[in-house]
Amino acid sequence: MVDARGYSCPTPVIMVQKAVKNGSPKKLEVLVDNQCSVENVTRFARNAGYEVKVSDLDGDFKLDLKK
Repeated sequence: MVDARGYSCPTPVIMVQKAVKNGSPKKLEVLVDNQCSVENVTRFARNAGYEVKVSDLDGDFKLDLKK
């Protein structure tokens, strides 16, 4: 899991890039706290071949990435 709450872009995307590069996981959960991060992480994940499901958690967002 990548907890990127409290960080502004591009930091959440960089954190996800490192997690993908280090393990190339089939599934990855990402927590962010702003819409800009949702959009940028989603764009990166889709370009990396992941399906993305976004859940709103009362102000925070959970992105489920799955290959």
